[in-house]
Amino acid sequence: MPSPPDATTPSSSPSFTLRRIAVPAFGPSLLFGIGEGAILPIVPLTARDLGASVPIAALMVALIGIGSLLNNIPASFITMRWGERWAMVAAGLWSALGMGLCVGTSHLGLFAAGCFMVGMSQAVYNLARQSYMTEAVPIEYRARALSTLGGVMRIGMFLGPFLAAGAVHAFGLSAAYALGIVAVVGAAAVGARIPDLEAPPLPPGQGAPAPATILSTLRDHRHVFLTLGVGVVLVSAVRASRQAVIPLWADHLALAPSVASLIYGLAGAVDMLVFYPAGKVMDLKGRGWVAVPSMLIMGLAMLLMPLTTGTVTLLLAALAIGFGNGIGSGMIMTIGADHAPRHGRAHFLGVWRLMSDIGSSCGPALLSFLAASLTLAWGIAATGLIAFAAAGTLAHWIPRHGDRGGRRREPEG
Repeated sequence: MPSPPDATTPSSSPSFTLRRIAVPAFGPSLLFGIGEGAILPIVPLTARDLGASVPIAALMVALIGIGSLLNNIPASFITMRWGERWAMVAAGLWSALGMGLCVGTSHLGLFAAGCFMVGMSQAVYNLARQSYMTEAVPIEYRARALSTLGGVMRIGMFLGPFLAAGAVHAFGLSAAYALGIVAVVGAAAVGARIPDLEAPPLPPGQGAPAPATILSTLRDHRHVFLTLGVGVVLVSAVRASRQAVIPLWADHLALAPSVASLIYGLAGAVDMLVFYPAGKVMDLKGRGWVAVPSMLIMGLAMLLMPLTTGTVTLLLAALAIGFGNGIGSGMIMTIGADHAPRHGRAHFLGVWRLMSDIGSSCGPALLSFLAASLTLAWGIAATGLIAFAAAGTLAHWIPRHGDRGGRRREPEG
C-alpha cells in the first residue's frame, strides 16, 4: 500500500514535549469526559421518572450515540468553517444546552432532544480535537499524543459517574446534570485558550487548491476507506461489544452483581493504565506493533470467555480484554491522522469517525442478535472472531515502511 502524502505532516520541533501542551490539549478532554460520564448513568433514571418504559429509557441513552453517528459529517463542515478551536468551544456549549434541556424539562420528547444534542456535541468535539492534535503535534509524538488524548477521555468517563454519585446522593438526580454542565462549559473555556492553527504555506508557484468536499474526499481516498476503513469498522464493533460481554457473561455464571461490577471495574482500570506506553511503541516501532496485538489479545480473550466457569477465570479473561483494549487507545485516531490530508482534513476525519461509529453501533446489535438466535456463548465467540478479522485487516493494510506512521517526512517547501 503506498504511503500517504507527506503534506499532511507538520514540521518537526526538536524541543517539543507533550508536557508543553498537556493542559490546553488534554484538559478539555478530561473535563468533557467527566461531563458525559456524569450524566450517562442518570439518563435512563431520569427518563423513567418522566414516565418512560424500560425500553424507551434505554432508547434515551442510545440517542446520544445516534446523535454522534448522524453528525460526524456535519461536524466536518462545522470544523472546516469555524476551525478546530471554535468548533470545540461550540461543542462544549451545545452539550451544556442539551444537558440543561434534559434537566429543565418534564416532557419526554424534549428530554430526548436534549440527549440527541449531547450526542451531536460529542461528534463535533471528537472530530475537532483529533483534527487539532493531528496538525499541532509533530509526527514523532503523534501516537503518544492521540493515545493520551483517548486515555484522558476514558479517565474522565470513568471519574464522571463517581463524582455524579456523590452529587446525586447529596442533592438528587438534577445534580448530575449540573456537574455535567459545569464540566463541559469548563472544557469550552479551556479550549477557547488554545492557539489557532495556522494555514500551511503553499509550495512556490502553486495556487490555492480547489475547496475539498465530502464527495471529493471519498473519491480521492476511497482506497484507504475500503481497506483500513473496514478494519476500523471491525475494531469499533469489537470495542463496543466488550462493554456488554463482561456483565452478560457474569450474569450467565450467576455471579453477584457486586462481583460483576468489580470485575468490570478492574478491567477498566487495566484499560486506563497502558495507553501511554502503547502510544510510545506506536511512535517508535510503528502502528502495527500495537494495533494488531490489541485485536489478537481481545479476540483470544473473547473466544476463551465462554469457557470460564467462575469468578477467577472470568476475571482473567476480562483483564485480558481490558489490556487489549487499553493498548489500542488512540490507534483509530492515529491511523486516521496518518492518512488524513492537510487540505480537507476535517472531511476525511468526519468520514473516518462515521465508519468507527457504524462499527460501534453494529457490534452490540450483532451480539444481541446472535445471543437471541443461538446462545450468548456463540455471540461472544463470534465477537472474538471479528477481532481476529480486524487484526488480519490491519496487519495487511497498515503500511510497512519501517517508519513510525507508515510514511517518511520530507522537508517542506
